[in-house]
Amino acid sequence: MTRILLGPFNRVEGDLEVSLEVEHGQVASARVNSPLFRGFEQILVGRAPEDALAVVPRICGICSVAQSAAAAAALADAAGCEMPPNGRLAFNLIQATENLADHVTHFYLFFMPDFARAAYADRAWYDKLAPRFAAIKGSAAPAMLSARAGFFKLIGFLAGRWPHTLALQPGGSTKAMTAAERIRILALLRDFRHFLESTLFGDTLESFSALNSEDALRAWAAGRAGDFPAFLLAASDLKLEKTGRASDHFMSYGAYDLFASGLWQPNITVDALKPEKISEDTRHAWLLDSNKPPAQGETIVAADKPDAYTWCKAPRYAGQVVEAGALARQVVSGQPLLRDLVQNHGASVTARLLARMVELAVVVPAMERWARDMIPDDPFCSPTEMPDEAQGIGLVEAARGSLGHWLSIKNGRINRYQIIAPTTWNFSPRDSEGQPGPLEQALVGLPAGDAALPTVQHVVRSFDPCMVCTVH
Repeated sequence: MTRILLGPFNRVEGDLEVSLEVEHGQVASARVNSPLFRGFEQILVGRAPEDALAVVPRICGICSVAQSAAAAAALADAAGCEMPPNGRLAFNLIQATENLADHVTHFYLFFMPDFARAAYADRAWYDKLAPRFAAIKGSAAPAMLSARAGFFKLIGFLAGRWPHTLALQPGGSTKAMTAAERIRILALLRDFRHFLESTLFGDTLESFSALNSEDALRAWAAGRAGDFPAFLLAASDLKLEKTGRASDHFMSYGAYDLFASGLWQPNITVDALKPEKISEDTRHAWLLDSNKPPAQGETIVAADKPDAYTWCKAPRYAGQVVEAGALARQVVSGQPLLRDLVQNHGASVTARLLARMVELAVVVPAMERWARDMIPDDPFCSPTEMPDEAQGIGLVEAARGSLGHWLSIKNGRINRYQIIAPTTWNFSPRDSEGQPGPLEQALVGLPAGDAALPTVQHVVRSFDPCMVCTVH
């Protein structure tokens, strides 16, 4: 048995270390270490409840809107307030902008550069993909970054600024939209749609989102120009549709009033989501041993624990390991193409990438509808008064999956605040029952060692880790 330590891994924020036990050239077991701890949950205790809106976006510079939205939802739940229709539409548009921008960035900058590695120089597709996606010098990045920058101007019209906008409030959005701004928003969406259709897909969003089976996907990709069809060609050659399977238990909180919430596993109908079934196990984290629901949870450092190997807690749903993310959202919602792929092969690198593409194709047209449905002269935000004693839960979907905030208010101050981020679900360590987290499961059986192809890297990055959110 040989031990290999890989890291830092990701190309997003924070660090990630993966310890592999390798036997006969394959991963026998994996342990995932999230080494960064900052203590945001402790920082919030004793503060005014509204302070969460200013503090939690600082957890992360790439998903600050998602953190803001979860905090606003928790405060709204505690206060019992409702958003006006414009406020809900604005929330959807703001969250979708950040999430879709993340999907595009992940594909072009975080994931695809691995296909330009010299290890693939003998593959038939290498000469096409390497100059296009090579890190820093690839030809794909400039056009993508320009399209992303234009798309992100939506945040300026809808939320005033990014990151760390304070426009998202429990009662809605404080940034009202004018009729002229709506016209500009629709123009920006049109430009982003053009980039997706001309460069990423090589087809209309509607045609791509209508694909309903693995066979239909293969037929669609054959001979088609576009960056994603090029990925599908390479992925098929590497059999990535059969690589990176975890538990095949998928969880989603639901998103944008467009995607359903629930829990799904093969051959079982979607179960309704019950937040009270969520718990956090700290058996192998450098935290005081605990296995409580987050509403009762605490974050107490125990840096000398002998069996710990990460700062990351182990979230579980009804004691089960579950995967979160775009794939989970689409499978829970019954998207036929993703359901077919998962039924055929289980979760995989290809399925996770495909799910992000499906969301781009489905959500951009939805954003166009939401912008048209907003009524500039109507209210965007309802007044909110925070109670002295209350509890609240804010459940949203970030780009990488299910994000939850649990808030307790006592004597007008935050008494407890707990956060479970998407990467906490996917990169969790073993729990008290010895169950490995999704990534730890997905790495078992993969080739590893000096002579191995970068398959481990593909699997890790298919989850798109954001480590600063993981342990916050």
